Amino acid sequence: MARLRLFASAREAAGTGSDEFPGGTVGEILDQAGERYGGHFVRLLDTCKVWCNGEPVDRDHVVADSDEVAVLPPISGGCSQDQ
Repeated sequence: MARLRLFASAREAAGTGSDEFPGGTVGEILDQAGERYGGHFVRLLDTCKVWCNGEPVDRDHVVADSDEVAVLPPISGGCSQDQ
């Protein structure tokens, strides 16, 4: 099974930072995660980047049992201060 790693708001929506799923593609893994974690998680996926083994991928990317798929939500933060 491939390991799914979740960060920031994706982690909060799922209630966990990692999980394992069977699947042949990134899309199959994300679909199963959506079924497990619910609508809020599914909606959040539309704004996220997905990486496999440290490289950006799309839903059609083929995964192996030893692969790690990471869901990275957009990060907002910091502010500029005039000095």
